[in-house]
Amino acid sequence: MFKELEKFQLISLGLILALGLIIAVHSVTRSMSKDSISVTGSAYEIVQSDSGSMDLILNVRRPTKSQAMSESVKQIPIVTKYLQDNGFKSEDIDVKAANGYNSYKYGPSGNMTNEIAYYNLSQTISVKSNDVNIIKNTSLNIQTLAEQGIDIDASMVQYSYSKLSDLKVKLLEEATKDAKARAAAMLKATHNKTGKIQSVRMGVFQITPVNSTEVSDYGISDTSTIEKKITSVANVVFQIK
Repeated sequence: MFKELEKFQLISLGLILALGLIIAVHSVTRSMSKDSISVTGSAYEIVQSDSGSMDLILNVRRPTKSQAMSESVKQIPIVTKYLQDNGFKSEDIDVKAANGYNSYKYGPSGNMTNEIAYYNLSQTISVKSNDVNIIKNTSLNIQTLAEQGIDIDASMVQYSYSKLSDLKVKLLEEATKDAKARAAAMLKATHNKTGKIQSVRMGVFQITPVNSTEVSDYGISDTSTIEKKITSVANVVFQIK
């Protein structure tokens, strides 16, 4: 009985080892056809944004539209001087047209009346700079204008990298080289080598914050951070020789 049990255990062990070998071979050859292999390679580079922009929203609330407009006219020079004092050039400051609306009073029963309570005015001041630190510092410290009675907020803070087109070409080349290295490693187990490239398909680029692991089928184009990670993916089909 013990001999039969021992024999059964040896047979089971052999089956397990054979199954493991089949799985290992399959993992190497699953992306291979009879004469080609398809591999995905990737490459990335971390860059510093070299330009930035943002919108500053000046908010004014006064009993009438004319009073709100008059107050806005007084405050805009204070804001533009503040921006220039912080490193912005006059030509990089763009004051947009003002927008506004009336707010109405409510009656004793809680219903809105036709009587105007005050006028809300907002004015956008767009700024840009090739010094991203000026953009960052101003966006963080803009509320210091509140000490002068100015209600202003920073929005649409964006950072860009101007050499992205050239970098994409470089990363695509590196991703293709990475794909070849991976293909060579996979074929080594089968005593084959990579041959000529049959086709290359470029994947979407992922432009993300440095520590982000987010990916998208449509690509990501982060503009919220100064430092960015740009990743390229290439699917390459090689001949097998």
